[in-house]
Amino acid sequence: MGCAGFTCSKHCLCALNILYVMVSLLLVGIAAWGKWLGLVSSFQVVGGLIGVGVFLFFVALAGLIGAMKHHQVLLFFYMIVLFLVFVVQLSVSCACLAINREQQDHLLEVGWNNSQSTQRDVEKSLNCCSFRHVDYNTTCTATCFPNHSCIGLFFSFTEILGVWLTYRYRNQKDPRANPSAFL
Repeated sequence: MGCAGFTCSKHCLCALNILYVMVSLLLVGIAAWGKWLGLVSSFQVVGGLIGVGVFLFFVALAGLIGAMKHHQVLLFFYMIVLFLVFVVQLSVSCACLAINREQQDHLLEVGWNNSQSTQRDVEKSLNCCSFRHVDYNTTCTATCFPNHSCIGLFFSFTEILGVWLTYRYRNQKDPRANPSAFL
């Protein structure tokens, strides 16, 4: 039968949800670690990361329990939430990749000018001074290096994989169940 049956779908869905649990715990841990070390002083950023981590943890937990027990309602809820998260994350990732260099610079400058704490955090974590031009009256000698990343786009495709696996697994009959029972 290979990897096309009920057991394989169940194990793949469980493995994917365990990965999501680890990512959620990593998000919460990194947010707390960044706040504890003083790398991030913005409570909104730390709260947002912890909120996303907790949300992902509960969604992954629902998917894991649904996969382990072949629970139709939990799997349906998990499939819908994961698809909505996929749509939002794919949209944001594509929008981030679609803006040009001038638009990026404008957005960064607006964010830079809005908050002194953001300026201090960026200067401290990136080891750079000021936004556009280095002030030679200060002691900072490092430069900033851009970091382009497609992690959000990649992660959104694992979510659509989860939706597909859940849809497939929901519609399979448990071979150990009563043959006359409906799914």
